[in-house]
Amino acid sequence: MRLALILALGTALSVGAVAVAQQTTQAPLGGNKPVKAATAPKYDPTKPYPAYTAPRLKIGQPDLQGVWSNASLTTQARPAAVKDKKAYTEEEVAKLEAAVVEEVEEGNKRTDPNAGAEIKSEANIRPEFAAAGGAVGGYNRGWLDPGNHVMRVNGEPRTSLYTTPTGAAPPRKTGAAPAAAPAPAASVALLGASPVARGGSFDNMESRGAGERCIVSFGRNGGPPMFANGFYNNNYQIVQSPNSVAIIVEMNHDARIIRLNSKHRNDDVRPYFGDSIGWWEGDTLVVETTNIPQSQQFMGSWKDLKVTEKFKRVADDRLYYSFTIDDPTLWDAPWGGEYEFHPLEPSRLYEYACHEGNYALHGILAGARVQEARAAEKAAVDAKAKPGAKPAKGGQ
Repeated sequence: MRLALILALGTALSVGAVAVAQQTTQAPLGGNKPVKAATAPKYDPTKPYPAYTAPRLKIGQPDLQGVWSNASLTTQARPAAVKDKKAYTEEEVAKLEAAVVEEVEEGNKRTDPNAGAEIKSEANIRPEFAAAGGAVGGYNRGWLDPGNHVMRVNGEPRTSLYTTPTGAAPPRKTGAAPAAAPAPAASVALLGASPVARGGSFDNMESRGAGERCIVSFGRNGGPPMFANGFYNNNYQIVQSPNSVAIIVEMNHDARIIRLNSKHRNDDVRPYFGDSIGWWEGDTLVVETTNIPQSQQFMGSWKDLKVTEKFKRVADDRLYYSFTIDDPTLWDAPWGGEYEFHPLEPSRLYEYACHEGNYALHGILAGARVQEARAAEKAAVDAKAKPGAKPAKGGQ
């Protein structure tokens, strides 16, 4: 099932994955040009933020525009190996980043066209990347851009994006349970009768994940909160206007529209990225999102979830981002995390050519029907071999 998901995603891999994010200065994009260019020197991410004032657009807003990436080696939750450490040492950073160089070199070795479909365990390749280039016949490591640097915030190399004391999500309130995923409707007639009982995630296309169906990213690229997906295309373009801010998410070609100085909708309509309103607090854009749908739940939270995000330009080539998770039905207190966006070079988004109707879905569902038919045949054979025995569940 996991490999099927990777295969479906692989069919939609865009050329944009090849554009590896680099830590270089990004000129603002869009029609709202800054009044004057920033004069601060290029920011050294290994040092604390310098004194900096973001340039203003002609409409008066601090300039957040540009094409950004949040790809990094730092994971959302802190790895068990570093326990209670908030930051890596510089020696640990060097080791982690050097390992990526080795991984890329090994992963980009020429593929044997006569090799079988089995996954070969390479010494320096992470298991998920081996799967992407192995059994699913996908692509080499060069097509992946999960990030090649440890995430730094204010110069500090972080062990997690979460900022809780443990670097993990806090425990849930006593008795609180995560919200269940929406149950797929029975739709056997949709694809024709099956020789065995149907159900579960392989029942029909609407039972598959939104990412696999190319509706939204398979990770939380669009959010909120927004995270890198761990594979590729973790890129965004921010465009500002007097009344709204748009965040174009490369994967999957989505646009988060943030209404400025507005009010939340008062119905229960829940768009994929929730209902976002924003306002400026000095140089910081504050975005508050509610009405998040169950299909986009975050750690089981959706109905009463409120996510508050903050965006602030802290250098010509750095955009600070933080998020706060607030759901009093699941957690005793709000919690969250932070990271930095860095510019994408070249400074453009490429089309992520995956759309609803992803043709790989046909193969995924067809394979499930073949498995069902084989199970039914086996059940029939077993029934004949045992006179008087009841057919296996799902058989006829």
